[in-house]
Amino acid sequence: MVPARRVYFLLILGIAIAPTLALFISIGTSLFITLLFDVTVLGLMVVDGLQVRQHRVQMTREIPSRLSNGRDNLILLKVTSGNANAIIQIRDDYPTSFGVSVPALRATIPSHSTQELTYTVHPTQRGEFSWGDIQVRQLGPWGLAWDDRKIIQSLKVKVYPDLVGLRSLSIRLVLQSSGVNRQSRQFNIGTEFAELRNYRAGDDLRFIDWKATARRTGAYGTPPLVKVLQSEQEQTLLILLDRGRLMTATVQGLQRFDWGLNATLSLALAGLHRGDRVGVGVFDRQMHTWIPPERGQHQLSRLIDRLTPIQPVLLESDYVGAVTSVVQQQTRRCLVVVITDLVDMTASSELIAALSRLTPRYLSFCVTLRDPLVDHLAHTTIASLKEGEGGVTAAYTRAVALDLLAQRQVAFAQLKHKGVLVLDAPANQLTDQLVDKYLQIKARNLL
Repeated sequence: MVPARRVYFLLILGIAIAPTLALFISIGTSLFITLLFDVTVLGLMVVDGLQVRQHRVQMTREIPSRLSNGRDNLILLKVTSGNANAIIQIRDDYPTSFGVSVPALRATIPSHSTQELTYTVHPTQRGEFSWGDIQVRQLGPWGLAWDDRKIIQSLKVKVYPDLVGLRSLSIRLVLQSSGVNRQSRQFNIGTEFAELRNYRAGDDLRFIDWKATARRTGAYGTPPLVKVLQSEQEQTLLILLDRGRLMTATVQGLQRFDWGLNATLSLALAGLHRGDRVGVGVFDRQMHTWIPPERGQHQLSRLIDRLTPIQPVLLESDYVGAVTSVVQQQTRRCLVVVITDLVDMTASSELIAALSRLTPRYLSFCVTLRDPLVDHLAHTTIASLKEGEGGVTAAYTRAVALDLLAQRQVAFAQLKHKGVLVLDAPANQLTDQLVDKYLQIKARNLL
């Protein structure tokens, strides 16, 4: 039981009245009246707190079975009131490492009703976390006492990679395949025959099948038949995800490895949706995890379960060793995507040499995660930077940022010269750009 604010106000009021009473009656009598008043207030507070117990609210918590890392996850609290209106304050014992939209919830629940209260948590790490009990305070009918209690709701929750993004991507891919998204029809151009359909305005005349149209029986004016071509299926996509030292840095609240893991799963989803065989390798000094390429949606579930527990380590990555493992495991031509980061030409010489080894037989694709903060510093004027820093410091900061970007471009130019496809995207935009690039590769039949 916790005193309400009204109780403190009344107690202070009683103390303030005591000197006034002393002007008309004796000091002893005024003190006795003040003490009696305060005791009465405290007694009423106790009675008020006991009354709440007769109509306590009932509460349950609903948490998604899989929380998404780096996303706002909705938490639902269902509150059912008793035979009286309930004024409540709720503080949920969520993991302390999570960001939260509202630390405490307040609500007024009408009698004999159920109300849903929501808030969001924003995890920045994957793994298993402990969720504690719900702390509930319910105000008494006289507004003098809070009934303070715990509702046992403790449990373990698991934080996975960005599953919300995967669901959004899945819907997007379905819309593209079904032709609902008109802009995405350019990705349906391929070399394998899919079906015949009626000609539509805007279709390429070169794809009209005149023989099939001539054999078609029907009334005069029936539209001609058009061949629908799709990208080749049953190709192989291998994704190599670096978990070495460069991937431990934090970018916009998440480690580079987490951004890379989200992009890996999204790319795998796109590949499986296009009918390709998808495999994933996670490496540092050696190949830490190898998941052989397979087709089917069961492969995505397998990838999520196997990759979620993996964390980055402070070790230098062995790119040559990772590429050697791919060559040994996959002898036929395939698309090899390496998700990592690079600094400059000198520090990335091993990466360039490793990817160059793949180009004669495989289609190699280097994907790097750029820090948006570096872009911001490089493209912000010195006058703007001076607002938060000194003149010399601001100029030096911008010069370093520009030099980092320039050195990255030199390394990318060398990779392109070796025949390696390159994508350098801000970490928070990597997933969308990588999936789009993969769909373009499929549409152009580069593999």
